Amino acid sequence: MNLVRLSFLFTAFALISCGKGESEQKKNTTDTLAILVTKVQDCSRLYTSEYHIHKIITHQDQLKLKGTFFGKDFDADIPFGERNIAIPMDVILKGYIDFGKFTVNHVKREGNNIEIILPDPQVVLTSSMIDHDRVVESVPFLRSDFSDKELSAYEKQGREAILQNISRLGIIEKTKESAAKLLIPLIAQSGFPEENITISFRKDFNERDVSKMIEFKHPGK
Repeated sequence: MNLVRLSFLFTAFALISCGKGESEQKKNTTDTLAILVTKVQDCSRLYTSEYHIHKIITHQDQLKLKGTFFGKDFDADIPFGERNIAIPMDVILKGYIDFGKFTVNHVKREGNNIEIILPDPQVVLTSSMIDHDRVVESVPFLRSDFSDKELSAYEKQGREAILQNISRLGIIEKTKESAAKLLIPLIAQSGFPEENITISFRKDFNERDVSKMIEFKHPGK
């Protein structure tokens, strides 16, 4: 009888000890991830890439004469009525990740392997300037000079052309690479071997996705 009771007590003690071990291990894992999330959040808004783009915007228009002559429509170019302009423009784009939005949901862990799923990257247009001193115009005497309103419209068209092709610049991939260079040593300090660390985005972003990531920063802000 005593042997049976002793055996039961030993089994119960073993189960309790095992339960405590699993509980402590789970708690340690949770604590490690919580500390890691806090460290990453401290990175705040991380600017990871910067692109300086120089573009020449060109425009050409022709003065035409339209009307009706003896019941027939005509549309003819007027000699010496063509205007041309070349506008050099400089644009600065910056890619960044807002780690203030980083949570434990951005972390996947399996044993010693850990994957960090980055918050969606953002692209900010911080500067867009025309080099007015280098604008080249060719305006015949029959035509008026290009107005400030026209120049502003051409600048907007050039800026939009750059933004439409932003996904081809590789700025999103560069943003991820730069974030990885910062985060991998930080995560390694938490005890994860570097070869077991994966940095990724939640998906591959297409041109439409990237167009929604763009924001404009007004000068002086």
